[in-house]
Amino acid sequence: MTNPFSTENLLRRQAQLSDAMSAGGFDAMALNAGPSQVYMSGLHFHLMERPTVLLLAPGKSPVIVLPDFEKGKLSSLDFELRAVTYSENPAEWQAAFNQAAALIGPAKQIGVEGLRMRVMELRYLQAAFPGAEFPIAEHLIADMRKHKDAGEIAAMKKAVEIAEGGLEATLKKIKIGMSEKEIAGILVQELYALGSDPELPFAPIVAAAANSANPHSTVSDYRIKEGDLLLIDWGASYNGYLSDLTRTFAVGEISEEFKRIYEVVKLANQAGREAAAIGAPCAAVDEAARDAIDDNGYGQYFTHRTGHGLGMEGHEEPYMRGDNTLPLAEGMSFTVEPGIYLDGRGGVRIEDNVVMTADGPLTLSSFPRELRSVGK
Repeated sequence: MTNPFSTENLLRRQAQLSDAMSAGGFDAMALNAGPSQVYMSGLHFHLMERPTVLLLAPGKSPVIVLPDFEKGKLSSLDFELRAVTYSENPAEWQAAFNQAAALIGPAKQIGVEGLRMRVMELRYLQAAFPGAEFPIAEHLIADMRKHKDAGEIAAMKKAVEIAEGGLEATLKKIKIGMSEKEIAGILVQELYALGSDPELPFAPIVAAAANSANPHSTVSDYRIKEGDLLLIDWGASYNGYLSDLTRTFAVGEISEEFKRIYEVVKLANQAGREAAAIGAPCAAVDEAARDAIDDNGYGQYFTHRTGHGLGMEGHEEPYMRGDNTLPLAEGMSFTVEPGIYLDGRGGVRIEDNVVMTADGPLTLSSFPRELRSVGK
């Protein structure tokens, strides 16, 4: 498997971002700890009370401000990354940012990620670059990250395989009377046993009965019983890349209406995946899935977009919603996850992970979509 964080890939990304900054009139970009910082450096840091900021400027070697005790992480790098470290004393932190600014040189337009840059880091940067503006510029990296290469896709495929194996092992252990929390706990153990990265994409959603009608339900002490729908939304992580899947199950025998909405959602899932085509707008995926549900009389119960981009984050570009005219292109990866939610009764969602190839959409996930009974 090609390493998504090889030196070659990292330098290519840095050069590509350098070109994008120059074209967009940016003198630099400041990245907080998070996926984009990893994407550009290969280094993993937690977003915590100590700042860790990566500064990239066109035509210059990157600079990183980080705690002194974290400097050992840089020893394995095969490219130049200038480090400015600081001690545990917060009174010294501004001096480190000032030193980093001197290494970068004059900068008046410094792009930041609006969803990641915190007030703390922004204040240090503002003091280090007097008079500079800090416009939101996450689109510069988002435009790069939404096109996955072979190594990234391979990592996502492995994350799907781990997730599917973990769920299959979990289903064999489910019994009527188990709580949502108990099922979620088993699933997490199975994901780790099969090799998921320690940091999962999100806490698994295990939602039964009326809870399954809440698309983002939180696991509870509810104990599953005969006739429930059981919705499980889960994922795994491999080498920093994620999977995000959903399957819905019958606990024993379920009502005829539950069976019907299951089949409608399955049809919508297939329609959405088949609508994905190179050059087609993202909206086409949403429209195809939504039409399948509308045509069967349940349109008012499909309450969210059909999907979202997937990669180093669970939600990233591109988004499968009805107003998104962005054309699908090779390397884009996203979810297709239509649902029907009957408030107070139960809900069904079927979610798959798709990547666009030169030959069209490739569904990375293969877990069966036929209605399956569990708990016996």
